[in-house]
Amino acid sequence: NALLFILTAATINRLAAILSPVALSVILVYSYCKRFTPLAHLVLGLSLGIAPVGAFIAAAGHVVFDGHVVVEPFILALLVTTWCGGFDIIYALQDAEFDRRHGLHSIPACFSARSALGVSCGLHAVSIAALGWFMTYCPGSVWLWLGAGVFTGLLVLEHLLVTPVRQRNIGIAFGTLNGLASLSLAAGVIVDLLK
Repeated sequence: NALLFILTAATINRLAAILSPVALSVILVYSYCKRFTPLAHLVLGLSLGIAPVGAFIAAAGHVVFDGHVVVEPFILALLVTTWCGGFDIIYALQDAEFDRRHGLHSIPACFSARSALGVSCGLHAVSIAALGWFMTYCPGSVWLWLGAGVFTGLLVLEHLLVTPVRQRNIGIAFGTLNGLASLSLAAGVIVDLLK
């Protein structure tokens, strides 16, 4: 499968071919990260966050236009990396004791639930700031702003539903709210592009 991935990337364009082993290595390394670093959540986020950059490279074949780096895909990569890393920390709260017993590393296993949720909240604050930064490049219509607003509100709601002493809502916060957040942002972008 790894060879097929690299060969497929080579059919897209030269830059996609050159960078395909980098993307592949990030994805493959994630599976082993919990064995040696509590930053596995960010590696998972990065493995998803590189998608906007990869899509841009696949479509454009470059990241430099008129002598300037096109920053929008990198801003989206920051948004996705911190968003996914933040919600993975919330999800990992339920595995903290298992991780400690088996010598696995995660932010909830290495720190208290309160500290882990603080890191998650900080990552989500970066996600919201990155979304605001991205919006300055494409002010768009009310639909884009509505999608971004719903996305932001749902991230805030995650942190209101899951607290150090109230973790029974992890499934709702991790699965339902993040699914709705991604759909609302995607819908806002798509409607904005179609208008």
